[in-house]
Parts: sequence; C-alpha cells; structure tokens
Amino acid sequence: MPSSVQHKRIRKTPAARRAEIVDAAASVALTEGLECVTLRRIGDELGVRPGLISHYFPSADDLVAEAFGSASSAELDSLLPAERAQGTPTLHLGWFFARATGASYDNISRLWINARHLSRYRSVLRDRVAEQEAAWRERLTDLIRQGVDRNEFRTDDPYVTTIQILVVLDGLGAHANTDTRNRPAEVSRMAATTAERELGLPHGTLTRPDAPLTASPTD
Repeated sequence: MPSSVQHKRIRKTPAARRAEIVDAAASVALTEGLECVTLRRIGDELGVRPGLISHYFPSADDLVAEAFGSASSAELDSLLPAERAQGTPTLHLGWFFARATGASYDNISRLWINARHLSRYRSVLRDRVAEQEAAWRERLTDLIRQGVDRNEFRTDDPYVTTIQILVVLDGLGAHANTDTRNRPAEVSRMAATTAERELGLPHGTLTRPDAPLTASPTD
C-alpha cells in the first residue's frame, strides 16, 4: 500500500541560498574564468532558473565581484590563516611560500590575472580587487610584524617588505598561463629569497627540505 506521507520540500534560507550561489560562482571562476560567471551559467550549475540568481544578484557584475572576493578570501585564509595558534612566524612564512609558489597555486594566480584585466572595465570588480589586495597586504604584514616582535625577523618596515614579497609573487604568478616546466629553481624560489634577504634570514631558511611544510601549522 503506497505511503500517504508527503515529503515536504525544505526551502533554503536566503542566507544559505546566497552562500550556495556564491560558492558555485567562485568554483566556476577558478576553473573556467570570471567571464563564465553569468546568471544563466550559475543557474544551470545549481539547477535553478536564472531569475532566482538575479533575485540575489540583480547585476552580473555584482556576482562576478562576489565570486572573485570569495575565492580570493578562501585562498588567503588557507595560505595565511588569521588565527595562528601553533608554529612560529618563520614556520608559517615558509609554509606560505611552499603553497603560494607551487602548481596548486596556479588557479588562483590565473584568477588574479583575470580579475585585474576585467577590473579595467568593471568598477565593482575593481573595488573588490583593491579590497582583496589590501587584505593580503594586511595579513602578510601582520605575520612579519609578529616575527619582528619575536626577534625572528629583522626589518625596518614590515609593510615595505610585504610589498616587495607580493610584487615578486605577482610577477611569478603572471606566468601561470605559460609553460614553466623549464623554469630554474632559483627563479621559482625568488619570493622566498627576497623574504630571506629582507628579513635577515639565512639563505634557505624558508625553503629547506627538512622544514615541516606539508601541512598547515594550524592543523
């Protein structure tokens, strides 16, 4: 005898639905590019009508900016956690370079290239790029200041050192769309070398083979 019980469809809260849309958009942005983040594309991804997406994001530009911000923030939290209960600043910085200069970082590098290009024409995205750049500078500067306070690092200006490191990382990341298999190791580790020089660390401190950098120090 068939059951008379009706399975009631659970409606997602506005906050949960919006988070779902942003997560889907961030995933598409990372794997396919920001140009593919459209109301219709994300609707197809979630199996809903584009009208539902536009209810939360009336402008596709708003969704593109949110997708970039979400993906970039998630990567920042992964590479440089705001809460660093375990490990020394040197360990955290070494772990940062191990992740930020490896092949696993290529997708986020491509996303930054993509976002900076599109931000020339999209003011909402341009503001979000500037916001994320400031967040990365603040997080890395904070780590360097902690290292200075603990006498692990030596620098007269942690902020300037942060800019120097990020400029090198951006330069290396600009080649994420090209074949870098023949790149010399000395070039690949330029960001770490810059940090070692500017922070008064012995050469190899941030990339030595015996450093326990295979997992996050917060794990």
